[in-house]
Amino acid sequence: MMDIFTTFAISSSAMKAQKIRLDTVSSNLANAETTATPEGGPYKKKSVYFQSKPMDFREHLDSALQSSAQGVEVTQILEDQDPPRQVYNPAHPDAGEDGYVAMPNVDVLKEMVDMMSATRSYQANVTTIQAAKRMAQKALEIGR
Repeated sequence: MMDIFTTFAISSSAMKAQKIRLDTVSSNLANAETTATPEGGPYKKKSVYFQSKPMDFREHLDSALQSSAQGVEVTQILEDQDPPRQVYNPAHPDAGEDGYVAMPNVDVLKEMVDMMSATRSYQANVTTIQAAKRMAQKALEIGR
């Protein structure tokens, strides 16, 4: 059996991970046209990777008595290693001698879909916390 605090811990870890995902997508969208970075070359798309979150000792002890539920955490944010898109624009200040500009490998449509997915996941976890809170309040009302 899982208690309400475990529910809060799982949902809050997922909300934190989705916030990082949203921040990364926002960065990708903001830099979709950035052709020059301090590192040199165009901006490189970043992707967030998740895994189940190992529990600390207290959570592990509690779960041994109740359930084996785990949260989620961001393990890494990696830059995409695909080559940049080459766009012909000889008037661009970063155009090469052949007139092509190296543009970021950010697909705005895919990023928008990723943003919608992260937003929905975040909202689902907010709903879970609200439902658990309502159940706890109802349980306290029964005891009166």
